[in-house]
Amino acid sequence: MARFSRIKTCQVMAETGMVPVFYHSDLETSKQVLKACYEGGVRVFEFTNRGDFAHEIFGDLNKWAAKECPEMILGIGSVVDAGTASLFLQLGANFVVGPLLNPDIFKVCNRRQVAYIPGCGSVSEVGYAQELGAEVVKIFPAGDVGGPSFVKNLKAPMPWSNIMVTGGVEPSEENLTKWFKAGVTCVGMGSNLFPKEIIAAKDWGRITQICKMALEIIAKAKTI
Repeated sequence: MARFSRIKTCQVMAETGMVPVFYHSDLETSKQVLKACYEGGVRVFEFTNRGDFAHEIFGDLNKWAAKECPEMILGIGSVVDAGTASLFLQLGANFVVGPLLNPDIFKVCNRRQVAYIPGCGSVSEVGYAQELGAEVVKIFPAGDVGGPSFVKNLKAPMPWSNIMVTGGVEPSEENLTKWFKAGVTCVGMGSNLFPKEIIAAKDWGRITQICKMALEIIAKAKTI
């Protein structure tokens, strides 16, 4: 069962403004990355369902995080069907993210009062997701769908929308400032937050530094 309510999850997403997106087939590497992000100030983390036996890694990681990173809200990403969502909910996922919108996943997550953040690529999809109960909607792939201008134009007629953008987000002042000025609630970052060479070198301190820097930029961007 989820340790955090969906309201709490969405609040922390909005407060911190950033959700790291990560997958690795090695449990120990996943633990170290999660811990590094936690020490950098991250409080919401999306582990993605992108490899064989990802659910086994997630289950162990989630139990470990409850003890070692008690304030970390750990969820699962890259979920495209209700059966997969159910599997990860049984393993304690605190939220479910997908690259697409699947109404059947809403049924599973809403029943458990767990946030489902579907991927949307149009204004109509965002509206449909909200109709089905989404409190936060993911724009994906954000950089290709229309970038910050898409978010700004969407929020003009739909200012209540809480938008998370993933794809085309970088941990730089220029990039992050553009997204938050456009009105995003939070950003999801994967490979740009976890360069392959840093993971290979096991330079966990560098990941902590990147997270701290990104969160500082986001905090500043919110005040502009």
